[in-house]
Amino acid sequence: MRKIAIYGKGGIGKSTTTQNIVAGLVEMGKKIMVVGCDPKADSTRLLLGGLHQTTVLDTLREEGEDVDLDDVVKEGYGKVRCVESGGPEPGVGCAGRGIITSINLLEQLGAYDDKYALDYVFYDVLGDVVCGGFAMPMREGKAREIYIVVSGEMMAMYAANNICKGIVKFADSGGIRLGGLICNSRQVDNEEEMIKEFAKKLGTQMIYFVPREKMVQKAEINRKTVIDFEPGHVQADEYRALAGKIDRNETFVIPKPIDMEILENLLVEFGIV
Repeated sequence: MRKIAIYGKGGIGKSTTTQNIVAGLVEMGKKIMVVGCDPKADSTRLLLGGLHQTTVLDTLREEGEDVDLDDVVKEGYGKVRCVESGGPEPGVGCAGRGIITSINLLEQLGAYDDKYALDYVFYDVLGDVVCGGFAMPMREGKAREIYIVVSGEMMAMYAANNICKGIVKFADSGGIRLGGLICNSRQVDNEEEMIKEFAKKLGTQMIYFVPREKMVQKAEINRKTVIDFEPGHVQADEYRALAGKIDRNETFVIPKPIDMEILENLLVEFGIV
């Protein structure tokens, strides 16, 4: 079973990218569980056809400790097992605790047991936060592979660099490694070349460049992944190719975060600033 955490700057399209990757892997016959680690609880929406899944924390608040696995796991597209960690009531408590509580409960209830024959578990993790509960997939070895969704925008690259610092911190204790950068294009000038160079400086690879395409938004409005909504569309093939790249990936590294000055020089070199 491969355990993968997807990180990236808030608003970069991380949840959308993750769910489309999962749809591509499902077509390949893979058995998958997705654990949403964002208090917005939108990490499985496209896989569930827009269904607002009751989160683990909400279930515990309503039902108490006597919870069955079926209470928190829902079956979605391609029989993907979907979980949403959820978060505390607004202004109360730490959202990161939801991730800790959720993953611990899933382990206790046997969600990772061999009988489910899972090929992949994906953790879709909130924004670029790598502290506290949001770092749990890193620091406790729940995930073994990290992929970072990035674009050619400065703050997206800044966030990716910070996430790499988190990976370095927990690489030894958690055994995690970076599998690469996924460029979710924002149509920035020289974007693909710049992200390739950025990845090289971090000591990793740009595993795929996902072109910007209106079909992604159209599929989202219809509460589906692109592969589910319009399987013959060219963008569906892009996500299939990305899924294949991840499935075949054997390049995992401890990254080498760069100084802010080097990042700024890279942006200047490629004409962004």
